[in-house]
Amino acid sequence: MTGRFNRLSLDRFTPEDKAVGVAVSAVVAGAVGLAVLNPLAGGRAEAETPARAAVAVAEKGSAPKAPAAAAEGMTLAEARETGYKVPPRDVHASEVIKLAEKQVGISEGKGGQTKFHKWYVSTPHAKATAERDGGFSVKAYNGAQWCDMFVSWLGAQTGVKNMGWDAYTVQHASWFKKTDRWGKKAKPGAVVFFDWNKGSKGSIGDIDHVGLVVKDNGDGTVKTIEGNSDNEVQKKVRDKSEIVGYGYPDYAA
Repeated sequence: MTGRFNRLSLDRFTPEDKAVGVAVSAVVAGAVGLAVLNPLAGGRAEAETPARAAVAVAEKGSAPKAPAAAAEGMTLAEARETGYKVPPRDVHASEVIKLAEKQVGISEGKGGQTKFHKWYVSTPHAKATAERDGGFSVKAYNGAQWCDMFVSWLGAQTGVKNMGWDAYTVQHASWFKKTDRWGKKAKPGAVVFFDWNKGSKGSIGDIDHVGLVVKDNGDGTVKTIEGNSDNEVQKKVRDKSEIVGYGYPDYAA
């Protein structure tokens, strides 16, 4: 996986990281904002390094409005121009889970690229989040960590209302909380946020990774589908002790 950054210093880049190029360096130079990610040991998903300044932006309420929050009444043409495949509509959680299951096994191509990167970069919202998180080119998202791009893509493809789109897990979770769609209960189709260090005792600013809940197993674990888990889309079983919280899209009853 290319496009990784260290949260503190360019001096800590690996030779591979330094070779990523000018666009990536511009993100770091602009730096406080983007959800830049570092790989975790032990075969876990690659983790997003929280950018504290970006968290402050979200807490002040100045983050760009999520597409789903203002998409009622869109025509098909308007929806596609925004990044949706279909206009926002009433969707059951099972439809989103089914689509996620079809993506299992998709892995990164050259330069760490996936169809999820390609979609996110094509949306107007990518420009908004890039400006919010430091003012860099949307091209810097190419090859970057993509767990949240995957979740956002699921919402855009199915037209789920108020799933939110982002490339930065901390900002995405902050949006769920600010719109009163945040909680601690695992529900099918919920967006689940992880912290590998503090786990359930962590705060939104500590979040490392995101996925989609398939089901609560009832034994202290949750079945999920996650992008950017060992550089591919995978089915996982996660302990609830690793989970900070859940975001709840507006699913059909």
